[in-house]
Order: sequence, then C-alpha cells, then structure tokens
Amino acid sequence: MSRIDDTRALVPVRFAVLTVSDTRTPADDRSGDTLAARITAAGHTLAARAICRDDRADIAAHLRGWCADPGIDAVLSTGGTGLTGRDVTVEAHRDVYEKEIEAFGTVFTMVSMARIGTSAVQSRACAGVAQGTYLFALPGSPGACRDAWDEILALQFDYRHRPCNFVEIFPRLDEGLRRK
Repeated sequence: MSRIDDTRALVPVRFAVLTVSDTRTPADDRSGDTLAARITAAGHTLAARAICRDDRADIAAHLRGWCADPGIDAVLSTGGTGLTGRDVTVEAHRDVYEKEIEAFGTVFTMVSMARIGTSAVQSRACAGVAQGTYLFALPGSPGACRDAWDEILALQFDYRHRPCNFVEIFPRLDEGLRRK
C-alpha cells in the first residue's frame, strides 16, 4: 500500500509552471498560483514560471526550452487540455514527449470523477518525459490543479513515497540518450 517512509529525506525537485492562455495575466493566473504555492509548500523549488498563448508551436518551444535547462526537473502546464479548437496543449506536449506516461491521464480521470463526476471525460490531461524532464499537462481550473497536485503529483514527487516515486528514477530518465 502507498505510504510515506519517514526514514528517507525529502529530495527537493525544481519545477517550472507554464500557464497556457490567451487571456490570463500574472495578476489573475489562479491556476499557476495554485501550483506555485503547492510546489513551494511541499519543499520543492519553483525554478521558472511563464504564461504562453494557446499556440501549439509556442507551447512546444517553452517545453523544449525548459527540458534543455539543467535547472528544471519537471514542468507542469495548466490550460488547453479541453476539447475546443484553441485547446492544443496536449498536442504540443506530445510533440515533445519521448515517452508518454499513459497512466497519469487515467489516474487523473479517476480523481476527477470523484470530484466532478462524468464531466471528467472532457479533460485530456496527460504526461510524459523528454530529455530527462517530466512534463504534465493539467486542466486550466484551480480545482483541477489542486486535485492533480494533492492526489497524484505531491506523492509521486516525494522521494519518501513508497513503494515507488518519480524522484528515485530521475537518474535513469535519460539513460537512452547517454548511450547514443
């Protein structure tokens, strides 16, 4: 069963937060604020934060830039995961992924179902890995960001979480690249 092993120390992770929106500004970015607050409250580092318009190429460029930055371990984007024509964050993420973490979308849907019922079907939250960096595309609502962090990401980015977590496999994420 899932648990926190108090004999292990927390290993701080360096996060970047990307808000995808044509209308948000730093003054009213509630979802980005939610993620930033939770990251730092958990003992991690907010290494970068930006707002990007709903443009597939721009989103992918931000993701690639942060994947190339050795000071960033994981990227959380918020917004653009829905079904409308402007929702292209998932496509941008998948343009960058080397490997997709398929179970993240499934687990996020399960968490969302408990909160918002069948409306959870409208989210296309996803996750993957590129250049040794974790990438997560979350919906644009503060509630969805809270749910993703509190129910999934806070545990998986806690080195003390057992039986396994994302942090302990950081050193192996880019092993395929090192062999080439």
